[in-house]
This record gives sequence, structure tokens and C-alpha cells, in this order.
Amino acid sequence: MARAFKNTMRGYSASLESAERKLLRGLFEDVIQLLEPEREADEDPLWAMVGLDPNAHKDHFAAPTDPATKRLLPDADPNDPIAALEFRRLSERGIRERKIGALREAALLMESSTVLLSDETAPRFAAAINDVRLVLAERLGLESEEDAERIHAQDDWSKADTVDEYLALVYNFVTWLQESLMQAMLKSL
Repeated sequence: MARAFKNTMRGYSASLESAERKLLRGLFEDVIQLLEPEREADEDPLWAMVGLDPNAHKDHFAAPTDPATKRLLPDADPNDPIAALEFRRLSERGIRERKIGALREAALLMESSTVLLSDETAPRFAAAINDVRLVLAERLGLESEEDAERIHAQDDWSKADTVDEYLALVYNFVTWLQESLMQAMLKSL
């Protein structure tokens, strides 16, 4: 059974069982797959290195079509498609790569039963967990207080009969883990 994050002399520490670590690692890897940008064969390595897409234009570059990916990478200005496109062209690759880096780091931290985070790694881990929560929330259709109550009511793994019930339990676990980390970080201030 997982033990919440707490602030210790060595950093923020939590204990997770093997199945919990395997679940989290799989979730981090799933979100990485959503965020992996498609690489073009003739891509200029210098543009890729600085995180820009020189080919971004109306016919080539658009907002993600998957609602979960769009939740991770929303339009900068939903009322101005030209500004949103320009923002994507200039920043989306860098945003994707930062998110992927945090998710990969979080997945690597799942190798040990004790997750130990420093002041530097804790915010990146929290961001990775948050990205997982955003994807799960989108898949569960979490849009209102009633939806949140319905999802929060799922609390018994033995009674999960549907994919949505299972996802709700996973969402609740990830939320609890993130909340325990945030509480530990706040106590250290």
C-alpha cells in the first residue's frame, strides 16, 4: 500500500508497491506517446534543437485532434486562430519536450520502492503527475463538480467492473499522490 509523500531530511519521500510503480510507469509512458512529436524526414536539426517548427503554417500545423493531447497543449488564444498558430509554431515543440523530459524522469523514479525527490525534481514530478491527471480527466469526461463527485465516489478496486470505473480509481490514486506531494512541498516553505 502506498505511503504519502512527506518532507524528510533527504527530500520528499514516498513508498510505493511494485504494482503501483508499474501502473505509474505505464501512465507516464502512455502520456509520453501522446506528446511525442512526429518527426519529418527532412527536418532541419538546428530548428529541432531550438524547438521551433519553420514549416508551421495553416495547412501544415494545427492543434491536436485528440482531446487529451489538446488538454495538454491547449491553444494560447482560443479566440484568435492566427495567434494560436503562431504560438504553436514558436513554442509547442519546446513545451512537448519539457513535458516528455519530466515524464521520462518520473518513469525512471519508479524503479525504487521509495520515491525520493529533491527540491529540483519535485516540481517536475508534480508536473508529470498533473499531465497524467489531465489525460485521465479528459478520458473520464471530467468537466463539472458532479463529474468530480462521481469519480471520487469510486473507492473500491474490487467493485470496478468497467473501464471507466477502473480509470476513476486510477485518477483518484494519482490525485492523492500528487496532493500528498504538494502538501509536503507546502510544509517545507
